Amino acid sequence: MSEHTLAIHGGKPVRERYLPYGTQWIDSTDIQAVLNVLKSDYLTTGPMIELFEQKIADYVGAKYAVAFSSGTAALHGACFAAGIQENDQVITTPLTFAATANSILYQGGNVIFADVDPNTYNISPKEIEAHITEKTKAIITVDFTGQPVDYDRIRAIAAKHSIPLISDAAHALGATYHKQQVGSLADMTMFSFHPVKHITAGEGGMITTDNPNYYQKLREFRNHGIIRDEQRLAVSDQPWYYEMQSLGYNYRMTDLQAALGLNQANKIESFLAIRRAIAEKYNEAFREFDQITLPYQLSDTNSSWHLYVIKLQLDILKATRTEIFQALQKENIGVNVHYIPVYFHPYYQQLGYHKGLCPHAETLYQAMITLPLFPKMTEAEVDDVIAAVKKVLSHYEVSS
Repeated sequence: MSEHTLAIHGGKPVRERYLPYGTQWIDSTDIQAVLNVLKSDYLTTGPMIELFEQKIADYVGAKYAVAFSSGTAALHGACFAAGIQENDQVITTPLTFAATANSILYQGGNVIFADVDPNTYNISPKEIEAHITEKTKAIITVDFTGQPVDYDRIRAIAAKHSIPLISDAAHALGATYHKQQVGSLADMTMFSFHPVKHITAGEGGMITTDNPNYYQKLREFRNHGIIRDEQRLAVSDQPWYYEMQSLGYNYRMTDLQAALGLNQANKIESFLAIRRAIAEKYNEAFREFDQITLPYQLSDTNSSWHLYVIKLQLDILKATRTEIFQALQKENIGVNVHYIPVYFHPYYQQLGYHKGLCPHAETLYQAMITLPLFPKMTEAEVDDVIAAVKKVLSHYEVSS
């Protein structure tokens, strides 16, 4: 049997072991940081939380940071702080994980999906403007794959209509836009610390902001809506007294999570350097490969490369995206697809959303595949991904 025979057809796979699309990188210093907390007086709501918050705030150039139990909880908090209420409209992209839109629903708001730019895959400023109404109360952008959105144009739209801009930057820790760090460019910015993200706290999320009012609301929201500020209490002559003044949630991060995240934060730049080196190696390997379109970079931005997404040129391939996906999986390359447009999900269909709302996002979805990319990858593993992609796409290439 030829070495070019695909594994899905009985040939030898490029790799013997399965390579995931992403995974965490935990070393002995991370483990020791968590052990130190286990031996301390605090397992939750202790000193590690503020240290982690300050570390991320300083890194991105924001005045404040508020840690949450997950990125989803952090987005929910941002929608609360922005004042989203029942029947308010919030504009966002369909090309994201469901949590982005769900956070709007949690507050009783209505999700308005605006189409993406077919080049950057990020939400289109023109489409945002087209969907603004008197009911629009916020915009939530997503720095898809780690590439910043066009912040200048979108901030101008938000300012024109006096509505807050919330950035879902779960993919974009360390990314820059016009030499400014993502995290200091929107009214509120969310980062995620899920294991496949740039740094991990096991789970966890954080909102950065320069707005003291948002900061106060976020801190209260993650802790049941409870406050202890004497100047705001109805009763102030009892030293043990506290009040629940709004309906918040238990969205607190633990000190165990914060200790891990804080130690991981010391490695942000080294992790970013590896991600960018892998992305450049992919770019170089596939630059002359007509069967795929490489990720496009907006001028004067520097992606943090959470994901490396290729767009298949299906018109010159004699296979569907599903067949190519399955063939790569059989080569033991853990490809993935990011993302199913949010309104394709049955829950959103039941709410009345329908296919056809965002043609560019839907067209992209039919042709996208995510390749493995994470700092722990070895050079040999990167070479395996390149070899497998070329092997599969060459097999399915339409003969000229």
